[in-house]
Amino acid sequence: MSKNIQAIRGMNDLLPADSDLWLFVEKVMSDLFTSYGYKYISTPIVEKSETFCRAIGEATDIVEKEMYTWKEQSGDSLSLRPEGTAGCVRSMIEHNLPREGIQKVFYRGPMFRHERPQKGRYRQFHQIGVEVFGANGPKIDAELMSMTNSLWHKLGLKDVTLNINTLGSSESRLKYKEILRDYFLDCKDSLDADSIRRLEKNPLRILDSKNIEMQSIIENAPKLMDNLDDESRKHYNDFINYLECLNIPFQVDTKLVRGLDYYNRTVFEWTTNELGSQGAICAGGRYDSLVELMGGKPTPGVGFAIGIERIVLLLQKLDLLIPEPLSIYIMPLADDAQIKSMQIADDLHAAFPEAILYNDISHGNIKNQFKRANKANAGYALILGNDEISNNQVSIKPLKGQGEQITVSIEKMINYFKEGV
Repeated sequence: MSKNIQAIRGMNDLLPADSDLWLFVEKVMSDLFTSYGYKYISTPIVEKSETFCRAIGEATDIVEKEMYTWKEQSGDSLSLRPEGTAGCVRSMIEHNLPREGIQKVFYRGPMFRHERPQKGRYRQFHQIGVEVFGANGPKIDAELMSMTNSLWHKLGLKDVTLNINTLGSSESRLKYKEILRDYFLDCKDSLDADSIRRLEKNPLRILDSKNIEMQSIIENAPKLMDNLDDESRKHYNDFINYLECLNIPFQVDTKLVRGLDYYNRTVFEWTTNELGSQGAICAGGRYDSLVELMGGKPTPGVGFAIGIERIVLLLQKLDLLIPEPLSIYIMPLADDAQIKSMQIADDLHAAFPEAILYNDISHGNIKNQFKRANKANAGYALILGNDEISNNQVSIKPLKGQGEQITVSIEKMINYFKEGV
């Protein structure tokens, strides 16, 4: 007997039992972003490797260690996307969208990184991300914070912390890198292998090290906040003023540098203590030079990404309940009830577009159909027996203790559910 084929390690199936929560999270996010004026965008899962190397940075862990990359017969190097921003920027440039004004977009879909799988961190993972192109001031940064803060309330999440920092302009960041490099060179004997490797290419990434033995060195490192240019300092202070006006609590984390090279000025993370080491559930910042770096006209940008798996894990851990939609299990028991059940299902779909309708196709007896209705977690059973068909009626039985079974005319069926919803 041949061995069963299993999914690749770190690439998981979404099973029907978990799909309601997943779809709920996606819908809440999509509806919220749309309400703020963001439009949906979709880019390919596969891009030229150069798209990510140029955007993310050659010296990042993602490019050096984690991308799924291969060569085509043509010689082109292609990669599965490890994140969403680079593809969005490539699309903006290719279709010249910023010429039409400020672009506010959101995307969702799978991303891929070849790293050690653990809870909340997978090789195929899913993100919903937001990007804004063409807006330079801190007001749009604050809008993103307001939008995500509203999202946590809609999902029922309470103990979520906003951490912020500024990386300054590209120019002040370059100067700071040299200051930081000189500092870490003096401490080189105390650096781990990863930090020594990053020292020449990107010393900022050393600040993001999780090595406990290096934390005292990192704590004593020069602060970028002390080396900001005047314009970046004003942008940062104005951003803070917006947050305070919006009553959004935050913490300043000078070690927050983000793992991608393209960030400047505002960077941020929303974190929770409920998921252990994988506590970041939303992260992003400004990337005002990225469009130009990738061949487009100078265009400021800012955005964030949210890991759907982590949000779902968090909701499951906190046992937060999602709103239950109207759900009806239609039970055609009489021989001539099958066609009638289809007509009734159409009427209910038209009257309640968000409702979940199960129209039994088993031709089983009433006992078995009730078993299937309970297994489906339906709120109501709608029974079509011989008596109901003869009298142009339906019997409605609440399945979750909402009342007694009643029989009504098909004409009054819609009103019954409208009054009960």
